[in-house]
Amino acid sequence: MSRIVRTLFIIATLLLCVQSTHAETLLRSADVHPRDYPTVQSVMFMSERLQIYTNGELAIKVYPSRQLGEEQDTLLATMFGAIDINRVSVAALGNIAQELRVLALPYLFTDVEHQYRVLRGPIGDDILAFLEPHGLIGLAFLDSGARSFYTREKPIRSLADLQGLKIRVQNTDLSIQMMDMLGANATPMSFGQVYESLITGVIDGAENNWPSYVSTRHFEAAPYYTLDRHTMIPEIIVMSKRRWLQLTPEQQVAVKQAAREASLHMETLWNARVSSAREKALAAGVTVIELDNKTNGAFAAAVSPLYREYKEDPVIANILQRIHAQRQIP
Repeated sequence: MSRIVRTLFIIATLLLCVQSTHAETLLRSADVHPRDYPTVQSVMFMSERLQIYTNGELAIKVYPSRQLGEEQDTLLATMFGAIDINRVSVAALGNIAQELRVLALPYLFTDVEHQYRVLRGPIGDDILAFLEPHGLIGLAFLDSGARSFYTREKPIRSLADLQGLKIRVQNTDLSIQMMDMLGANATPMSFGQVYESLITGVIDGAENNWPSYVSTRHFEAAPYYTLDRHTMIPEIIVMSKRRWLQLTPEQQVAVKQAAREASLHMETLWNARVSSAREKALAAGVTVIELDNKTNGAFAAAVSPLYREYKEDPVIANILQRIHAQRQIP
């Protein structure tokens, strides 16, 4: 079944599911993650806040666990107006609004505080605005953690330790280019193949955030976790522009405020999940390597050529300049 046909099927299904008594107030939201995942819980929290701010005029019904389809399918449905709200990865949105790809560049943020300063300030608002010409309203960013390296046989303490290692990466041009520039052998494969590939030695390591590293039991096969935090790619809560324009100005303000509060709630949920995963990994004997600023700087310098292509676009170059300027702010 083609993507367009699947999207039309989603639209038809949603139209049948709408209850007439709530048609004017119920906003439908999609997520590929299960109900207990922080992004889903955050949008549910958003619904609670929205009901308070609108005196019950608006609420959100979340459809988790791919009930409405895969992320690309639900994104199309949101652009068409069949789905009202969607939690989407920046990677998926970068295929629509290319300016958002800047957020996937390696070593863009020095730490979480730097990331929050950018995404929750004027720069973040300007980045979200790039979605509007594509039929989407960007409401708020959600934390999705920092990706770091983990390896089977030896820890990565310097750039030299990465040389020649077969590291599993996501099948994107940027991920492959990054790994090649760091001196490793980029090995794209599906996420479900990683555990067995680590066990059998098909790959020497992989990279992901703390919760994914632990929930998949990758730590059992790769007990060295190097916190270089090479990418910190956020998620975004988006809304269909068609549905957005049907809201009153007061309702629009309420939706944005509820989404911003959902972002803060997500931070709390995510930090708790990270802390729990780290504790479990340490209890299992995982060796954690924290890189100092000098070492991390060497990693960042190695991938600096990736930035040249982006800087050729004056709009993106300006965003990068503003993001870098936020690094030194206390």
